[in-house]
Amino acid sequence: MKAVQQDIEERTHLTGTNKFELLLFRLGADGAQGKSELFGINVFKIREIVAMPSITPIAGATPYSLGVVNLRGQIIPVLDLPAIVGCKPQTGLNIMLVTEYARTTQAFAVESVEDIVRLDWKQVLSAETSGAAGKLVTSIARLDGNTDGSRLAQVLDVEAILQMVSPPEGDPVDPQKVGPRLKLKPGTMVLAADDSFVARSLIEQELQILQAPFEMVKSGQEAWDRLNALAIQAAAEGKTVLDKVSLVLTDLEMPEMDGFTLTRHIKQDARFQGLPVIIHSSLSGSANEDHVRSVGADGYVAKFVAEDLADAIRRVLPK
Repeated sequence: MKAVQQDIEERTHLTGTNKFELLLFRLGADGAQGKSELFGINVFKIREIVAMPSITPIAGATPYSLGVVNLRGQIIPVLDLPAIVGCKPQTGLNIMLVTEYARTTQAFAVESVEDIVRLDWKQVLSAETSGAAGKLVTSIARLDGNTDGSRLAQVLDVEAILQMVSPPEGDPVDPQKVGPRLKLKPGTMVLAADDSFVARSLIEQELQILQAPFEMVKSGQEAWDRLNALAIQAAAEGKTVLDKVSLVLTDLEMPEMDGFTLTRHIKQDARFQGLPVIIHSSLSGSANEDHVRSVGADGYVAKFVAEDLADAIRRVLPK
């Protein structure tokens, strides 16, 4: 029990070092070359890994749904992940990954689980900026570092997968629930960072409804570089960053630099004193919320409920 607790604490402390752990698994042969590639999901999203139990099919279920399982008293939907990404298992659907994501619990059927690897976010590149963009992949992890011939793993965009499998009913960004426009300091904007195309699209819709000028970037490193450029520009004009940026909104899981590291950099730099930071993430749980407070974030909101995000923004903006 002591070893298990120590393992949990070590994984929690990784968030303070720009490191994380990636669960590697295989889905079977892909449709292009017939090869079995490695895929990955952040360990913090995984609640449980179990041998495939008996699944109860549901009448009239949506495509890619295998049915439901009763696991420890909870009814959990099971999704056919190989079918979703276009792979064909060669030995069957043998493993079930139970995930907690964006306030929901669901399971993904996979062919096999390979390993858990500890990586630095600098080993992970945005799929879009690296020219490998796919609708269901956020980034590419170089498992052996930045070396020629490094094994690569595709980090799946669970947000995009869930939206594809079960699209939300109605408009996820309802203007009536979002509320009136934000009153930002004239000349300022919101700087938002998220590696998921789906998440960026939803955030953009919300900020447009709030009539808030914004810039959107794909990683914590991009956000940090942009803040530094704005700080230099503001100093040359005899101003501060607060004359350029009203708020930073950041995801946690991002290539190159995660949201924890970005937030800590901002809060430890005198140039950005007084700049509010909200962490907006699908990672939930008390351990993450405790760490959000430890790095000095001004707010934390779980993805994606438009009115919750709007409320969090209003709470941290200067009156």
